[in-house]
Amino acid sequence: MKVWIDQDLCTGDGLCEEIAPAVFTLLDDGLAYVKEGDTVMDSPGGASQMASVPQALEDAVVEASEECPGECIFVEND
Repeated sequence: MKVWIDQDLCTGDGLCEEIAPAVFTLLDDGLAYVKEGDTVMDSPGGASQMASVPQALEDAVVEASEECPGECIFVEND
């Protein structure tokens, strides 16, 4: 599974980071980004910056995508 965030739709609520902090982070610009380990996919972000999701975190990532008020989290199955 891979995940990415459309920063144009992100409302910066941080629910994704609360639900799955190992996969999502909010940066100083107030927007959420995905990450793989310590690498934040913020250059340039969006669909071109997909992160692989560890199997153990897949349920949390799906929950974050469903709870996101901006509907900006996109999950793609491998």
